[in-house]
Amino acid sequence: MPSETELIKLYSDKILQMAAKPIYRERLSEPDASATKRSPLCGSAVTVDINVESGVITHYGQDVRACALGQASSTIIGKSIIGRSITEVRKAFEELSEMLKNNGPTPSEPFDDLYILQPASEYKNRHASILLPIEATLAAFQKIEDGQTIRFPWINVDEEKSLSIIVGNAIPDPPINLAGYG
Repeated sequence: MPSETELIKLYSDKILQMAAKPIYRERLSEPDASATKRSPLCGSAVTVDINVESGVITHYGQDVRACALGQASSTIIGKSIIGRSITEVRKAFEELSEMLKNNGPTPSEPFDDLYILQPASEYKNRHASILLPIEATLAAFQKIEDGQTIRFPWINVDEEKSLSIIVGNAIPDPPINLAGYG
């Protein structure tokens, strides 16, 4: 059991300030993909919504139910995530994991503010909460790469502006014509 002094060190002013300054803490109304990650150990949960264009994140939203460490992590990830590719996010995840689990170096820019979470490396039970925001971001990104977007996959609008609503394997015939509506 950590002492009170150790916990005070862990929850530094910088961590508490980051936790108190949420960034992108609202869900997106029309995300390309969403993912939720949970820590069974502490009960923290983070849901991330992303929109991606040309392989980079253009819009980001999150719902964070976590301790101050998870909230601080989500703020740092949020302020650095726009314009990042899946490769950059994966690299940040690997660097953050290395910093926490093996006392590795601070993650590289633009995720270098994650250094404030380095004192948590001594508390393995806190790692999951810190990693949730970036894990959820990677999971959402992976859904897009795997073609699992959530933008109404049962609706198809073709080049002739005909709308097909797919029910099971059935497509209504004739399709609804949307000519003149766009």
